[in-house]
Amino acid sequence: MKFIVYFFVTTASAFTPSIPSRPLTRLYLKGADMSGNSWKPDSEKMGSTDTGDYFPEGYNPDIAFTDGWQGSQASLAGNNKRSGPAIPGLENLGADATMYGGITQASEIPPGMDFTPPSIPDGVFEMNVQAVAGTAKELSVNPVCMGFEDYYAAFSPGSHPSFSVSPAVGRMDRRGGAPTVLKILCAPQGQTGLLEGNLVINLPDDGTKIYYQVKANAV
Repeated sequence: MKFIVYFFVTTASAFTPSIPSRPLTRLYLKGADMSGNSWKPDSEKMGSTDTGDYFPEGYNPDIAFTDGWQGSQASLAGNNKRSGPAIPGLENLGADATMYGGITQASEIPPGMDFTPPSIPDGVFEMNVQAVAGTAKELSVNPVCMGFEDYYAAFSPGSHPSFSVSPAVGRMDRRGGAPTVLKILCAPQGQTGLLEGNLVINLPDDGTKIYYQVKANAV
């Protein structure tokens, strides 16, 4: 019985894995400060590094703390000009410039433009006319587009031939701006009675039309 137990213990120990020991390494630096980085900047503080380098040294813009309170468009009202210090070297920028190209405005109505009036007029314009001498009156048209638009004005086919409009070509202000003033002339050459015409103002860039019924009482 003793022989069997001894054999079992001896056999089990033979399969037990051995764990190798690891060597312990220590680093000793004589005189080293292991407490952390002790560097400090000059004057115990850091200055701002977010400084532009596009102004020369000694440039003083002299801007008041109230400048800009009214927004970027306030200086455009009336005859005011943009104020504020100019960047050195750019004080006279554009004064002696030569302009090439730019925005051009048409001087004539393009051939083939359609002046058929829409189904509903935007307004009715009435006038009293001297049958022999003729009469001209002004029509004020408010701008309807978001930007400046070239316009072309003419009476539609079928209107009385005594009607004409000027200027027939121009540029209309943007919405909320100054109205466009058109002069409507009616020269009946002696004809009396009610004369009618359809004034159509084309805005081709915007794809819209403005339509006025014009009625003249010639006496």
